[in-house]
Amino acid sequence: MVATSNLYQTAAQDTNNLKRVWQNINADSCPLTYNFHLHTVCSDGQLEPSALMEQAVKFGLKGLAITDHHSIRGYQLATEWLNQLKQQSSQTNLPQIWTGVEITANLQGVEVHILGYGFAPQHLAIQPYLQGTKPQGSKAQVDLVIRTIHQAGGLAILAHPARYRRSAQELIPVAAHFNIDGVEAYYAYNNPTPWRPSPVQTEQVKQLAAQYNLLTTCGTDTHGLDLRRRL
Repeated sequence: MVATSNLYQTAAQDTNNLKRVWQNINADSCPLTYNFHLHTVCSDGQLEPSALMEQAVKFGLKGLAITDHHSIRGYQLATEWLNQLKQQSSQTNLPQIWTGVEITANLQGVEVHILGYGFAPQHLAIQPYLQGTKPQGSKAQVDLVIRTIHQAGGLAILAHPARYRRSAQELIPVAAHFNIDGVEAYYAYNNPTPWRPSPVQTEQVKQLAAQYNLLTTCGTDTHGLDLRRRL
């Protein structure tokens, strides 16, 4: 059991593999192949972590990250569920899960959300951001949030860049200046059914990502009971 957990923990923090995945995703990758923006009851979502993982297995996801707000409890419970399934089942091609979190931060006077992936949850630097509440004061400054995710061995991504009080064209260059690793390019801003990334915003964000040499990710930002949509 210990060996299995250690191997799985290593995979959950494999940022090189995560980068390779992100470099090959496209508008069709989410939500049924990869999904890197998911919430559970451990923050403001409606899905139990076990129910989320049951859907992930059912739909045949290759990889995902649970990005609860300021908490990794959902990730921990999902990992326990997946480890039990691996031990009890001969099922192959189960989803890869990476560590994830969504942190509220201040960027150019605007409240934004920074997604952290592949970090070591036990790292002391990131502990203040995993206590279930929004950071305040200097701890909420985006440069410190990004630096902390990096200190914990993770990758930092600007969530839904076209959803803030300032435009993606204003925010992404500044985030890039603070060494952010990437942006959530494939995102559905109007919650369509079926889920599909918003074409205009996606193209804008992809162009900016290319200009600033940033990685691009995808996610449904699920808060409801179906990981194939946002609500």
